[in-house]
Amino acid sequence: MSTKLVANFVVFVLLINNLLCHRSNACSLSGYLHCILSFKCCPVCFEKVSRGLGAYGRYASNSPSSQQICNSNKEYILNKSDCPLYVDFRQWLPKLTQKFINIFPIDSEIRNHVRTVNNALFSIVQPVSFKNQVRLVIAADDVLSDCLDLGFQVTQSALFIDFISGNARSGLFSHTLAHRYGGHQFGFWAGQLGDGRAVLLGEVINRFGERWELQLKGSGTTPYSRSGDGRAVLRSSVREFLASEAMHYLGVPTSRAASLVVSDDTVIRDQFYNGHPKPERGAIILRLAPSWFRIGSLEILSRAGEIDLLKSLLNFIIGTHFPSINPGDTNKYLMLFDEIVSSTAKLIAKWQSVGFTHGVCNTDNFSLLSITIDYGPFGFMESYHPGYVPSTSDDDNRYSYKNQPNIGLYNLEKLKLALDSVFNHSMSHTAQLILNGYRHKYNRYFMQFFADKLGFLSVRQQDEDLIAMFLRMMEECRADFTMSFRSLSEIPFHDLMNGNIADDHWSFLCLKNHSLFKTFIVAYKDRLQLDDVSDLERQARMKKCNPRYILRNWMAQNAIAKAERNDFSEVQKLYQILKQPYITQDEPETAGFASEPPEWAPSIKVSCSS
Repeated sequence: MSTKLVANFVVFVLLINNLLCHRSNACSLSGYLHCILSFKCCPVCFEKVSRGLGAYGRYASNSPSSQQICNSNKEYILNKSDCPLYVDFRQWLPKLTQKFINIFPIDSEIRNHVRTVNNALFSIVQPVSFKNQVRLVIAADDVLSDCLDLGFQVTQSALFIDFISGNARSGLFSHTLAHRYGGHQFGFWAGQLGDGRAVLLGEVINRFGERWELQLKGSGTTPYSRSGDGRAVLRSSVREFLASEAMHYLGVPTSRAASLVVSDDTVIRDQFYNGHPKPERGAIILRLAPSWFRIGSLEILSRAGEIDLLKSLLNFIIGTHFPSINPGDTNKYLMLFDEIVSSTAKLIAKWQSVGFTHGVCNTDNFSLLSITIDYGPFGFMESYHPGYVPSTSDDDNRYSYKNQPNIGLYNLEKLKLALDSVFNHSMSHTAQLILNGYRHKYNRYFMQFFADKLGFLSVRQQDEDLIAMFLRMMEECRADFTMSFRSLSEIPFHDLMNGNIADDHWSFLCLKNHSLFKTFIVAYKDRLQLDDVSDLERQARMKKCNPRYILRNWMAQNAIAKAERNDFSEVQKLYQILKQPYITQDEPETAGFASEPPEWAPSIKVSCSS
């Protein structure tokens, strides 16, 4: 009997047996009937299959788990539109598990006070409740449904608001954790850092078998808060929420943001470190990532000589997040390093392709899964300037746009240094060879992404000079990075050849007068002919790679200003627009989100203060 048939039979039997007991589950009676008749598992029935297969010993031992069965053919069992989502938040809560308590040593000190922690990866700490009223600024409907199996209706639940605002009085947070890690900051070892204002709520495995670790940021002090108050302010939280989701829809690997709340509680911040502190409202983000481990997670263990714990963490990361690596392979740590080097090169090349500048690429902000995390003083470059630095805190331009590839290499060097604790001499030598290949990998990804932006079907040798010529023109004209590529996508080629550029392609008005423009267009035409595609095909391909809308600082600032007055409409509008960055939309066109930025836009500054 096939595995799929066994699974379907078990679903059928279990659901018939539970038709009269549905009141304890998220499914309604009609939902059960749907699952029976269609043989598709909703989240609740999914759990029933798990328990059912466990009860039938032969199937539990000899067959894949229900999760594996479902994931082997998502379309057959897990069609998203056919899966009822949890609409009762209390019934969803058992999905949230805190696995790390049973896997790694936990800090034995239970009092929440700042201290140096040794021989532990986590400390148990509860969120600190706000004292005053909490308001829901925004919830990401697609994150709730696609990542957490939650229906948007849960946002009306008081229990859900307690959960996302870290209300410890609710009794929901008995096993929340703060992670201990270190890091190199601005080129210097900073020692113990850790989750100074974030707590890990637990992990959810959704109906697609995807792992998501849930974290509250801004939820109060932890043992790693140092001199901080553990809070985040509305200003920086709006930026992080919108950036996380904007990056996801741009196709950049990133953490996600599920919700944002603001309190009437205030905290004191000196936003630009200029001696003018002022009260700002506290906020909390519920953010998600497959893993929150970062390079600094390994660095601190290596530097402390906690090698057994370092190996345990590495083994966990490999076993959980790198299925292509055999956990029994003697070279598994080398293979992990190779994977991280490649994926880091790809991530940074992707950043460059959308003009994203992280702003503070310390090793404690670099994910081991090579996703973008810890959005602080980031910026999407507007006028093309390779030296662009979004943060007022970066006096030496260390984390400029053009230097991000080099910083990636620097951070990987620090990762190798940490892994040298588990490498023998031969492995360390091989790891250095892998590291030496970083620039080649980065250049390959960079060329791939920018060739896509120019509409090429493949990468050819002459493409590097062509890309460099276009970027040089943009730099000398200070042309808008995003809209220059977008205009190139939208302008018919015969108009490019004739220099017939409409005024609404404002970023191209300077470019068409550049001394290299005609040379570029002729070379561009010759290169496109090698791919033998029509101009309409070129435009269609390019529009899928060149966004029309990005999160510009002035747009975020307008949303923040309104949110400070409890008007969250602009935050919500931006979120919806940034979910479709490659598609021309009426509302953002009317709002000027693809138009030349306002004159005051360049005056906006961001800092590490958050």
